[in-house]
Amino acid sequence: MKALHSFTVQPRVPDALAPLQDLALNLRWTWEEGAQAVFRSVDAVAWESSGHDPMAMLRMVGQDRLDALAADAGFLAVLSAAHDDLRDHLAADLWFQHGDHDLKGVAYFSPEFGIAEALPQYSGGLGVLAGDHLKAASGLGVPLVGVGLLYRQGYFRQELAPDGWQEQRYVTQDPHALALTPCDVDTVSVDQAGRPLLARIWRAQVGRIPLFLLDTHTEGNDGESADVTDRLYGGDTEHRLRQEILLGVGGVRALQLMGVTRQVFHTNEGHAGFLGLERIRRHICDDGLTFAEAIEAVRAGTVFTTHTPVPAGIDRFNRDLMERYFGSWTDELGVSFDTLMALGQEPGQPHDAPFNMAVMGLRLAGFSNGVSALHGRVSRHVFAGLWPGVPEGDAPIGSITNGVHARSWVSTEMADLFERHVGTDWAEGEGEAWSAVGGVDDAELWTALGQGRRRLVELSRRRLKSTLAAHRAPQAELVWGEGILDPDALTIGFARRFATYKRATLLLSQPERLSALLLAADRPVQLVFAGKAHPADDLGKDMIRQVVQFSRQPHVRHRVVFLDDYDLAVARVLYQGSDLWLNTPRRPLEACGTSGEKAALNGALNCSVSDGWWDECYDGHNGWAITSADHDDDLERRDRAEAASLFDLLERHIVPTFYDRGADGVPHAWLAMVRSSLLSLGPFVVASRMVRDYVTHMYEPAAARRLAVDADKHARARALSDWKARVRAHWDRVAVEGVDGDGRPAEVGEARTVAATVVLGDLSVADVAVQLVHGPVGPAGDIIAATTTPMVPGGQGDHGRHRFEASFACTKASRYGWSVRVLPTHPGLLTYTEVGAIVTA
Repeated sequence: MKALHSFTVQPRVPDALAPLQDLALNLRWTWEEGAQAVFRSVDAVAWESSGHDPMAMLRMVGQDRLDALAADAGFLAVLSAAHDDLRDHLAADLWFQHGDHDLKGVAYFSPEFGIAEALPQYSGGLGVLAGDHLKAASGLGVPLVGVGLLYRQGYFRQELAPDGWQEQRYVTQDPHALALTPCDVDTVSVDQAGRPLLARIWRAQVGRIPLFLLDTHTEGNDGESADVTDRLYGGDTEHRLRQEILLGVGGVRALQLMGVTRQVFHTNEGHAGFLGLERIRRHICDDGLTFAEAIEAVRAGTVFTTHTPVPAGIDRFNRDLMERYFGSWTDELGVSFDTLMALGQEPGQPHDAPFNMAVMGLRLAGFSNGVSALHGRVSRHVFAGLWPGVPEGDAPIGSITNGVHARSWVSTEMADLFERHVGTDWAEGEGEAWSAVGGVDDAELWTALGQGRRRLVELSRRRLKSTLAAHRAPQAELVWGEGILDPDALTIGFARRFATYKRATLLLSQPERLSALLLAADRPVQLVFAGKAHPADDLGKDMIRQVVQFSRQPHVRHRVVFLDDYDLAVARVLYQGSDLWLNTPRRPLEACGTSGEKAALNGALNCSVSDGWWDECYDGHNGWAITSADHDDDLERRDRAEAASLFDLLERHIVPTFYDRGADGVPHAWLAMVRSSLLSLGPFVVASRMVRDYVTHMYEPAAARRLAVDADKHARARALSDWKARVRAHWDRVAVEGVDGDGRPAEVGEARTVAATVVLGDLSVADVAVQLVHGPVGPAGDIIAATTTPMVPGGQGDHGRHRFEASFACTKASRYGWSVRVLPTHPGLLTYTEVGAIVTA
């Protein structure tokens, strides 16, 4: 009989074991071996059966066992030591505490957080990045809080049909059974098209970092409203909008309700962008600012990170939908709905163009970045239309390359190796400390890598045997499954979201060459695939089907495995057990791609298209770069060329290097490359470097700017808003009327002076910066590698004319050129592009 109702029964934990609950409720245990050892010693079988989830494990352990542990002096001593370690971490002075900071707090908003399998609130790279950001912030002592949504069904569990087609299964989560505690505050309320939506707030603790999650499954909501936080990335466009309103608007209100104040708001991708609108509304209603003034106040303390390299990947909402949900906001904001819509539209677009979340994110952020150096350049190109007339390279989008939380991903063997050679703080260490990796002995390194590979083979055998048993395969098949893969063979890992641009099937495009590699008697290669396709992506699902069907061919099935239901636990074993990490996106569509970073920290070598992080990190000695044919618009021809490059690398370089063994059976040339990889990548790919970069280049400047803008009742925000309005109103009269300079040939080192007559109209010299732009001239007449020299006022004529002068020296023999441009300038500007005005000669 089906139960009418169900509820979670929590274990009765004896008082002596209270520290055990503290350990279980702080997700720091996910990367601390000491805490995991405590859980394992409670009940090793239950620990494994629970999927390494201490909350689930405690419900599985009998009361007799808990009572016995409460009287076990040895266990209590181990528990006390682990608990003391947690408390020491929470109270320690870490990297951030050793500096003098304007920054007092950051609120980090993301639609998903990949912390652990035990808290399934993530789908893939964006969420795992967000989880690693929180973990690294904890390790560095950065005062940060996370804000997200609590999805009752999370992302889907993957199952494969007999033909290999992906099917989705959703599992409802009970928050009372997760590592969460309800916040003792009222529910948050947001208006959604005239209906109040309520959300309760849950708290997850990630080391020192609180993560607040909003949950609409609460009393007061009808069924439709309760389902707003049903699934991650589920439902139609309106459902997505309702989730994003709750995340952005409700998230700001949740922090206010709990009395959590933060100077800096960091929006991880555009999904949480409505937090900017809510903060504008509050400045208008609470501080008496105008809409334009409130924008200046909000921009000062906002950081926006885009992860999207193509416009098609950005959330857009049509005007009718936006008006239904935000039409009532215009009275409070004091603007027309067209003005509100324009925040999410590029200049010159019609008033009924869709509302673009990334455009709003960039407009309302004083600091914006892509997630790799290449992605920063791509983003400046994609969003260049936001700043008409501004050179693409001046678009105000920088880059901070993603990193990964090392302690969450690195194998025990490699972590021990790093601790002995780099130091106990290796995961937070910088370049100089990592130089010690160069002295690691080949035999020691080879042993560590072999242990990871064996674990991957064992996992693959267990998973395949379980799948075969579920499909009622004959006993002979079960026995065969126990022998797949070779713990000594070159193992290539490929695991990520199955999207067409990632080209998981590129290796399969030349089946004869691939089969020859897989079946070589003396130098075999084996492949382990894993990953999910978005439920609506049939092309991605078909790629999975192709991989699965290839893996089932009788002649290669012992060498190719697809691990279904990809999650953090499977990913960890894959990173730790692969010798080569394969990445085959179409450049430049991979914004960053952190899976290769995780593999690199485990001693795997990367073989990747020069995209994302690999574009800036490949140095010719730390892995291999697949030659990209991104200049070719014919995708089929491009794929063939890049597949040919990949097979050439495998056949001529990768496989021979791996199997080139010394008399001791160790591949010394391969391990030399592994050491080179660790030396060059170790200090760079870690999330501690990433978070330090955010603190230094984004959070601290944003905090300082926020302090200045908020001072004297937002006097600077008001003044800057007035100045921008005045400059924009009069900019059409600004012009470079004449330029004088010597155009005769010059010798290297010879100085030249340029003078310009600039008409400013009703603006003053203090409102503008006049610049001399000079440098070598390319074949098309463009100045390349330009140098910018300020031009100084040299006198005023009539009718608003002003003379400016500057000198420069020709530093190299070449065709040399110069030009003049006029930009708006003000002490409160971060960049002249904020005004959207520029005049060139």
